[in-house]
Amino acid sequence: SQLGWKFYDADDYHSPANKKKMAEGTPLNDEDRMPWLYALHDILRREDSSTQDAILACSALKKVYRRVLVSGASAVESNQPEQPGENAALKILFVHLDGPMEIIAGRLEKRSGHFMPPKLLKSQFDTLEPPSAPENFIAVSLEKSLPEIVLEIEHAVFEG
Repeated sequence: SQLGWKFYDADDYHSPANKKKMAEGTPLNDEDRMPWLYALHDILRREDSSTQDAILACSALKKVYRRVLVSGASAVESNQPEQPGENAALKILFVHLDGPMEIIAGRLEKRSGHFMPPKLLKSQFDTLEPPSAPENFIAVSLEKSLPEIVLEIEHAVFEG
């Protein structure tokens, strides 16, 4: 990125089984997504511990998924005793790219060679729990131009 931050695309970290399931048109469920989200949390924690800022593009559709990105397994396995300092929550600003299904569908149609067929989009909208307080997030309209979107995110990161 132009900020000198590392960029990760969460889609690159899906298991072969998850990719196959999506390619066949079957939506993933929580069970499919949890190991993927744990792996993404580990990547973010590693970058954080080396003081590297990072951007993760990820369809973290549910509140619990976003909690896992912030806190790892302890977000769902709350009966585990935490080691002091070990699982301090990561400081993450979630950017909710918000827009009508038609706009997103149009963009998906132009994306070639991706394992997720556009017909799975509806299931993602059905699953979506948009972020809300007290989550640390901003919502940015997908109907804006890319430079406007980037500016809005940069403003929130550096002046928010």
